Amino acid sequence: MYKKMFEPGKIGNVKIKNRTVMTAMGVGVAEPTGMPGERWATYFEERAKGEVGLIITEVTRVNNNNGVATPGQLSVATDAVIKPLSKAVDRIHKHGTKIFVQLHHPGRQSMAAIPAMWPFGMAASKVFPPFWKVAFAMGSKMNMDLDALDTPLMIKAQSFLPGLYAPSDVPCGLGVSFVKNQPTHEMTKKQIHKLQEQFIDGAVRCKKAGVDGVELHAAHGYLIQQFLSPYTNRRKDEYGGSLENRMRFISEIIEGIKDKCGKDYPVIVRLTVNEFYDVLDMPDEGIKLEEGIEMAKRLEKLGVDAIDVSCASYETLNHLIETMSFEQGWRAPFVKAIKDAVKIPVIGVGVIREPAFAEKLLKDGTQDFIGLGRPLIADPYWVKKAKEGKDDEIQRCICCVTCFESLETNALSGQPCECSMNPRACREFLYEDIKKGKKGKTIVVVGAGPAGLTAARECAKRGYKTVLLEKAATTGGQLNLAKMPPHKDKMNWAIEDLTKQAELAGVKIKCGVDVTEEVLAKYKPYGVIIATGGVSAKPPIPGSDKPNVCTTTDILNGTVSVKDKNVAVIGSGMTGLETSSLLVECGNKLTVVEMADKIAPGLWCQHYFDVVPGLEKAGTKFITGSKLVEITDGAVVLEDKKGKRCTVDADAVVLSLGVKPVNNLEEAARKVAKKVVVVGDAKKPGKIYTGTKEAFKAAITI
Repeated sequence: MYKKMFEPGKIGNVKIKNRTVMTAMGVGVAEPTGMPGERWATYFEERAKGEVGLIITEVTRVNNNNGVATPGQLSVATDAVIKPLSKAVDRIHKHGTKIFVQLHHPGRQSMAAIPAMWPFGMAASKVFPPFWKVAFAMGSKMNMDLDALDTPLMIKAQSFLPGLYAPSDVPCGLGVSFVKNQPTHEMTKKQIHKLQEQFIDGAVRCKKAGVDGVELHAAHGYLIQQFLSPYTNRRKDEYGGSLENRMRFISEIIEGIKDKCGKDYPVIVRLTVNEFYDVLDMPDEGIKLEEGIEMAKRLEKLGVDAIDVSCASYETLNHLIETMSFEQGWRAPFVKAIKDAVKIPVIGVGVIREPAFAEKLLKDGTQDFIGLGRPLIADPYWVKKAKEGKDDEIQRCICCVTCFESLETNALSGQPCECSMNPRACREFLYEDIKKGKKGKTIVVVGAGPAGLTAARECAKRGYKTVLLEKAATTGGQLNLAKMPPHKDKMNWAIEDLTKQAELAGVKIKCGVDVTEEVLAKYKPYGVIIATGGVSAKPPIPGSDKPNVCTTTDILNGTVSVKDKNVAVIGSGMTGLETSSLLVECGNKLTVVEMADKIAPGLWCQHYFDVVPGLEKAGTKFITGSKLVEITDGAVVLEDKKGKRCTVDADAVVLSLGVKPVNNLEEAARKVAKKVVVVGDAKKPGKIYTGTKEAFKAAITI
């Protein structure tokens, strides 16, 4: 069906069975020691089973001290990795898929506490083998509060830690970056040369393990890119200044790998060709496309076998790991610019979510290989389904960035990243042998939101006769509200794909059903899973019953329309901010009120920067540290923490004060079924991935 995508290709002397590449993503599936265990091997083998042509591993450290980035990061820093890596590589090769290892050093984009403490952990685990298990158990009870990095106490505390390696003392922390206020150390020449040797030695170990090639991570703001960028590299010696000097660090690594591994051992460079500092109002800073093209040309002359085109850094993170507001294929113009400049193969990513779109990029000559990152987390069988013409069975990535957010927030517990659409992601080895359900038994799932659809699908896969009952006229639940703000249309993909997956599994979906005890009893269920979601909370604040007051739900579902008015939005969580964006589009002037000391407390940085700058540009006024105490006919009365009150004009008031569970069926369900489980927002309001994860676990154990 997709002739171009399934043509064989080559990178150097390595033949690849099709034009799809699983690009490197930090997911945290290796052991704390850096070894590739069962979790690591099963995760990558699952994608090989899905028929991807080439796998490039997640960021792999070459140094176990200052090069540590995440707890579950693969390491090729010692010979100990060769044997286990070789065994894992054999499992991938068994499916006809090739594998490259991405060699990486975080440089300034890390937390100084990690390299400071990690050597101690490595040493302790040799003396006390359960060390990591105990450490992560303790870490799981702690809250990963990245906002705390901005507090005076943490800034002072971190200043005593050893500095992070970097070409120059330019700390990370602008724009979207969650890495802030970290001490940064300008590398000496001795340190530069030692680290170059470690990159080269890492490549040698990869070759010994049977890895087909290596990729140098010169993108996303990590150390090699820091040397390449005129913003982060301000050195005055031969490793800084001119482009030739800034490229010297990577050039000498490439020459060393080719010397020790052989000129025919493939080397890919993942290259940021545009740092996008213009989005931070710094248009003259960093790598811009013109210089990125020149870098690609010089890398080709050095003998590099392919360019894996990328962009941005942590400081421009939304251009690196795109949020929902980015269109499919938005990077195509600068991928094509590199393709036109070099003769070696070009790999390109850029929100490529659908096979037809991928095929078009190949036919148009935009790139030689299709880079698939997050799509293969959401659906490991994306490539196989495309090959078989089953596009409508693909579970598309919706760009919710839960994978990256969870990678960071799970760090203290040592757990890998999570996916809103695929609860099995990075945990495949745990779910290889799910027990069949009780023969001939029926499971009724109530509520067809993401949790209900997930639960129903998994119950049906286990062999249960599964019925999904939904009160509304369509499936989707709260996603039907979530898709309404600007640039949130990918939520439709979640509804369509989760519904299709449930149908394919054999779920009988019935919409427009008002579920009662009598309705449940009709099915004589063995089990009932309640996934009835939640509703917007409307606390009894004086004046909240006035006709000019509504909730975000009323705005998003179209029950209430507000245009060309002064509107007060109370609450600045994600729903409040996205509803505010919709209200701005309708010509309203907004005041957003937040009781906490900052807007969107606890909101992941990418979501904040995806919405708040647009609201600021539209003239939205933000008031923090104040709570709503009364609503009058034309205003809201606010009270700050000192008890001082003020009045803000408001023709309309929109409440975004959280969600309360809807669970009025549990008692009835227990009268007619042996097993009853409540999941998702019906149990406790949360994010999409918390609901689908709970639903998945309930469905495979009921």
